[in-house]
Amino acid sequence: QVQLVEAGGGLVQAGGSLRLSCSASGRTFSSSAMGWFRQAPGKEREFVAAISRGGSLTDYTDSVKGRFTMSRDNAKNTVYLQMNSLKPEDTAVYYCAARSSFSLSRWYLDYAYWGQGTQVTVSS
Repeated sequence: QVQLVEAGGGLVQAGGSLRLSCSASGRTFSSSAMGWFRQAPGKEREFVAAISRGGSLTDYTDSVKGRFTMSRDNAKNTVYLQMNSLKPEDTAVYYCAARSSFSLSRWYLDYAYWGQGTQVTVSS
């Protein structure tokens, strides 16, 4: 079982940066592939990024490639999403999620554990 808590959201101007963190408790963090998703009001949940158990493999949706970087520190039971060159269209609630698999997934139903979300707002 994994419990997840996101932090680091806030309001930032377009072009700025934020780093989100997702702190995990439980006994299986190092066995879990992790993902970041986001959801804007009235929109479906959208895949953002994923990382493998050991952190050697990452996957990003096209709209954030080159701007966002996902990483993990298993010793600290934490995953991160570094967001640079933020755009107003990045505004959403960002969620981290965990799945008990070595592989990556872009499909939200593959993830069994979810954090509460953290709001990111990017102003023009």
